[in-house]
Amino acid sequence: MSTLFAFLQELTRLEVGFRDLADIALVAVVFYLLLTAVKGTRAVSMLWGIFILTGSYLAAQALDLITLAAVLREMLFYLPFVIIVLFQSEIRRILAALGRTPLLRWTSVLSPRQVLINDIVLACETLVSHRYGALIVVERDEGLRTFVETGIPIDARLSYDLLVNLFTPGTPLHDGAAVVQGNRIAAAGCFLPLSVRADLSTAYGSRHRAALGISEETDAVAVVVSEERGALTVAEGGRLHTDLDRRELRDLLLDLLLLGRSRGTR
Repeated sequence: MSTLFAFLQELTRLEVGFRDLADIALVAVVFYLLLTAVKGTRAVSMLWGIFILTGSYLAAQALDLITLAAVLREMLFYLPFVIIVLFQSEIRRILAALGRTPLLRWTSVLSPRQVLINDIVLACETLVSHRYGALIVVERDEGLRTFVETGIPIDARLSYDLLVNLFTPGTPLHDGAAVVQGNRIAAAGCFLPLSVRADLSTAYGSRHRAALGISEETDAVAVVVSEERGALTVAEGGRLHTDLDRRELRDLLLDLLLLGRSRGTR
């Protein structure tokens, strides 16, 4: 009790200034951003595993379990390398988020973005009516140059007619993805990384896995038109928004591409 009393007395003597409060607030913000970045991803379960491993090492030391502590200490030595390998997608997403300037989203001209969204929605409606499959990827803050280089350069202003023609069956670029940068289609027939999520329903084909994969790797928004089901799906942030109608698709794209907001899984 006397030790606790002495500790409390020592705390009352500490002088806490503005710099200390700012330091604590910045650390809290950093941890909040880190937790927000991994929330809802496979990184959460991995973090629990890391906490359990660290807790086991501390318990082994406290209980003087020499052999177990030595084994766990060696495992913890390689932990930073394991974190880099396992969390590479999350680390890339965090670093990309730090490099963004939200002010640019509000200073940009809005009307061309609205025209782009209207053209995409109208083209998707036509493609759905004909049961033509399509995959349209719209770049946001993170560049998609790596994926653009896998396809055929187009560099043409996005329009309803161009999108419908690109995804008409029998055309050379029908099976790939069209990547949109700004208000232009940069390339078509592009190859995208496929998601390896085991919980994705088998009802979704390679287009949906590609859309989900690009949304896991970058902050891009991917629109999928299913030729089998004639359904509209949007992938963003590692999430799928499925079975959308024309109005829902337009509202979602306005939220994601114009307002910069994200939504939960439908």
